[in-house]
Amino acid sequence: MKKMWFALGTVLLGCAMGAMAQSTEEEEGISLQKIQVSGLVDTYVGKSFQNPASGKIAGRAFDTDTNTFMLNMAKLEIEHAAEPIGFRLDLGFGRGFEIFNGLEPAGDALQYIPQAYVSFSPKSWKGLQIDVGKFYTSAGAEPTESNLNWNYSRSRIYAFGPYFHMGLRVAKPFNDHVSAGFQLVNGWDSVRDANNGKTIGLTSAVEFEKASWYQTYYGGPENAGTSKGWRNFYDTVFKFGTDKAQAYVNFDYGRFRPIDDFGTLYTQEIYAVALASRFNVGGNFYVSPRYGWYDDRDGWAFGEKNKLQDFTITAEYRHPKGFISMLEYRRDWASQPFFERGHDPLGSKHADSLTASFMVVLNAQTLGK
Repeated sequence: MKKMWFALGTVLLGCAMGAMAQSTEEEEGISLQKIQVSGLVDTYVGKSFQNPASGKIAGRAFDTDTNTFMLNMAKLEIEHAAEPIGFRLDLGFGRGFEIFNGLEPAGDALQYIPQAYVSFSPKSWKGLQIDVGKFYTSAGAEPTESNLNWNYSRSRIYAFGPYFHMGLRVAKPFNDHVSAGFQLVNGWDSVRDANNGKTIGLTSAVEFEKASWYQTYYGGPENAGTSKGWRNFYDTVFKFGTDKAQAYVNFDYGRFRPIDDFGTLYTQEIYAVALASRFNVGGNFYVSPRYGWYDDRDGWAFGEKNKLQDFTITAEYRHPKGFISMLEYRRDWASQPFFERGHDPLGSKHADSLTASFMVVLNAQTLGK
């Protein structure tokens, strides 16, 4: 194990030194004038018709708080392209990022850093780029930020999949349509690893103008304090359409081998599908329906065996100057009681909600110009 870490460290150091050496020959390196700054302010108000006493809706990603006004995300992005050395630093605040970084220790500054990584990509590498640090997951059809999604709420595939990773990411384009990647990370959703093992990530993308296919696999030992028991997670997304009408199909399969109270490994599996589409109904107005199905066969995601479905429809107005508003109705239902109704924590098999969101996107600006 020590030899492996020494070899990996040597490779990373060599890549960094090579990139820095070539920066004087090929590029100007880090320049303040090339630093791009952008941001997001994302707010919402939601109403749950089950009126949960806790003010929370179970099984959601970020829009968990209901019957209240909420700051979901306030985000600042600072980025410099890898030419050949670059970086990305995101600073995030609000309820959404509290959930996003929910496994980090309370009061830790890492709770306010959704992404932070250094990039290397000299011209001689022909598009290959290495990122080292904390970065968003490659899995799933839905990005982290609300303004980049067709719906305001996230599918359950997003809510119970990986959010981010800490480690090494390599991506290589082979031509204009095909690329692949490799990752070596500390599991997911926590900067600090829970054991000495590492998770491997494999990615691929086939992209054309009207259709794209993405595949992601993460696998590694993820039981705390031991390298026994692997967690395997496969995600695939097929997206197709035009600016007027788009759709995607997202499928997940997960298999985990946790350890029970007696030290015995057992198996947990999940299957999940999300189907979504987006239609431009005129000008800056869009309508986006989505259906989700999540089969937790052994209590991996929900703690107990359950099968959840959801239907969401979102009306969106997107102003070209950066203002976005969404009005969304969502109905969730489960095979077993799962949702809070009034003061009964498991009083309902379904949940209905209405959410209005208001966002402002701060366009990227070049400092020094």
